[in-house]
Amino acid sequence: MASSPLRDMKVLYSGRDPALKSAMIDVLIVGAGPSGLFAAELLAAQGHAVTLVERMPSPARKFLMAGRGGLNLTHSEDLEKFVERYRPSGGFVETLIRDFPTKDLIAWCHGLGQETFVGSSGRVFPKSMKASPLLRAWLQRLGRLNVQLLGRHMFLGFSETGDALIQTTTGETKAFPAHAVLLGLGGASWPKLGSDASWVPCLEASGVRVNRFEPANCGFLVDWSAHLKARHPGAPLKRIALSLDEKSVLGEAVISEKGLEGGAVYALSADIREKINQDGEAELAIDLRPALTLEELMRKLSRPRGKQSLSTFLRKSVKLNPAKQALIREAGPLPPDPSELVTRIKSVPVMCRAPYPIDRAISSAGGIALDELDENLMLKKMPGVFAAGEMLDWEAPTGGYLLQACFAMGQRAARGIDAYLADKKELAP
Repeated sequence: MASSPLRDMKVLYSGRDPALKSAMIDVLIVGAGPSGLFAAELLAAQGHAVTLVERMPSPARKFLMAGRGGLNLTHSEDLEKFVERYRPSGGFVETLIRDFPTKDLIAWCHGLGQETFVGSSGRVFPKSMKASPLLRAWLQRLGRLNVQLLGRHMFLGFSETGDALIQTTTGETKAFPAHAVLLGLGGASWPKLGSDASWVPCLEASGVRVNRFEPANCGFLVDWSAHLKARHPGAPLKRIALSLDEKSVLGEAVISEKGLEGGAVYALSADIREKINQDGEAELAIDLRPALTLEELMRKLSRPRGKQSLSTFLRKSVKLNPAKQALIREAGPLPPDPSELVTRIKSVPVMCRAPYPIDRAISSAGGIALDELDENLMLKKMPGVFAAGEMLDWEAPTGGYLLQACFAMGQRAARGIDAYLADKKELAP
């Protein structure tokens, strides 16, 4: 994690007088990711004065990065199946998504003039495929709602009176008094885009339990042979099935010099990580031809190959390219018996030693323990301070599930803040 002035601070949150003071802004949102931006929009639409501060020069850096290859907003699958994707925090996330389901996110996107389509995998994308047109339209809407967005402003913690302390563009530390604060500071993946978890000591000093961050949706280190690393780095493994114990997924993967990555790996990354934490390693099984049964594969490999080399025979008869053949050989010399070869092709063992470093992970697991929050995402030990997004300890695979949950958390936090402010106004003299 990158160093930060926050690490040297021992400021405890002590809260403030519940009576509202007109000198304060209504809501301070720290972190301009999807959760923070969406909460800002909803709160401003309700008439609250919102100031949003972001440590990076511009907002939604990770959102833009995620959209470089096509912004996967959400997924079109049935809601009951959709909510099952969130493990082990499914119950927590399920209530949020039932309040803000996929159809609502799609409608919101359409409301910004960005039409969507459903891809062959069921994933939902803007027709432009890019994040930038959507973000531009979004920021224009926030501007019309008078949301104040301040870039290059870094959160340092809280003062003794409960005001957020912000380092401004000049390097000066200023207190930002607000009736309510929403923290959307991100997790620990992609620190160069602003999420470095430097906020952890501040919340821990106030008694908030933060679970250790771990990489999620990540690749895993494998001790490949020198031959494989030299000849096939970056080679795609298309149309495979990847299994760990009783779980199996269809998809694609990529061989890297360090190990194995790609969509199928990310789908099992939580299970692989937990297996490694428990046993020190995790053995995957890769089916290189999942579309063929053992019997079909046996028939193809039992045909005479004539003068063809074994490599040519495997390439032509069962569509195994050089990278897949090299992967088979990682488990030892090719067995001469067709039945043994069939078994190898249908279940190539690959031993994963450790996850890739967290700064290379798509997302992170860990964060604020969910029992530290009330149902409106307010920290129980810090009244008036809410948290959302990847700061919290939840996890989801890629495929639109991450963004859907972040938007749903933004909505829940906004509703919670709105209710909190209404209650405080009733207490004001």
